[in-house]
Amino acid sequence: MASLCQISSDEAGEHCVRLPAAVDQTIDLVQSDDPDSKIHAAKEIRRLTKTSSKHRRHFSGAIGSLVSMLQSDGLDCKESAILALLNLSVKDERNKIEIIDAGALEPLISFLRLPNSNLREYATAALLTLSASVINKPTISTSGAIPLLVEVLKDGNPQSKVDALMALYNLSTLYNNLTTILTAGAVSPLINLLKRCKKSSKTAEKCSALLESLLGFDEGRTALMAEEGGVLTVVEVLEDGSLQSREHAVGALLTMCESDRCRYREAILKEGAIPGLLELTVQGTRKSQSKAHALLQLLRDSPCPRSELEADTLENIVSNIVLQIDGEDRCGKAKKMLAEMVQVSMERSLSHLQQRAMVCTTTDVPHAKCPTEVPSK
Repeated sequence: MASLCQISSDEAGEHCVRLPAAVDQTIDLVQSDDPDSKIHAAKEIRRLTKTSSKHRRHFSGAIGSLVSMLQSDGLDCKESAILALLNLSVKDERNKIEIIDAGALEPLISFLRLPNSNLREYATAALLTLSASVINKPTISTSGAIPLLVEVLKDGNPQSKVDALMALYNLSTLYNNLTTILTAGAVSPLINLLKRCKKSSKTAEKCSALLESLLGFDEGRTALMAEEGGVLTVVEVLEDGSLQSREHAVGALLTMCESDRCRYREAILKEGAIPGLLELTVQGTRKSQSKAHALLQLLRDSPCPRSELEADTLENIVSNIVLQIDGEDRCGKAKKMLAEMVQVSMERSLSHLQQRAMVCTTTDVPHAKCPTEVPSK
């Protein structure tokens, strides 16, 4: 096959000047009856669209032919086509929609059922990308893809598991899909993935976000309790996750306790959630702070203030909880812990006020000029 850049220059910085003609030639080849030409053209499309949004637009005309290649008998033909389509769909909404409209979903679903690990992995990655389109989500949701993605989440290779997670997260934004994800048994593999991944990673963020949604259902909460180390894993995210992961983790635990305090309170306390919750009340996001405080109130012996003499302060709430678990000698430690967190908060607030004061002082100085300002002539 002739080079896509049929006319080029040896001068540095200059690019091909006959790209449209080369694109047409490549599309002609991918539409031909010769399997080798089709495969070669698909590989060229994959290479050129890997990092170029312009090339993704240029080669959108090849989508129909590439989808047809997915249904061929040859393994190399299938793999070349799916990888080309995968690159064409990245960050291109129109291509995502066209790929589904061209009939790619049926062969992609069939690849998820195959024992071939490569095709299964590529199909999972393709569904991840295609499911990012709001237009595509309903079609993918009704295709039977969700249970198959959960199977990949259970027994796929490490990258496939992450891609399946991300695809399920994309599809979970449609509320009705949550029950399908639950019925397919997603809680157990989500916990297993969360156990093994770095708690501050994007993978942990999506895992904890999806779990928080699934725990809104009694089936999800029951599945988490049945999973060995399930609650502990969520508590570990509460302690070591990113700000976003911790927000989802505390939301998940709060959802459990709000749904049935008597059933879940002891399980959450047993896994040592108090230190992480206490830290979040000061250092978390606004949502995390609010949720952590609400959960601490539910975890105490009584979720309501006990008397007018004992104010419903965070200090009293935490002391009350620790007293129940570890005895009176731990109350002092709880108070010390709280005092340290409050001190950190006060120091941060003071630093912020000092910075604001400096800015105000600078802006109040008359006739102050920026060092780079050029005097008018």
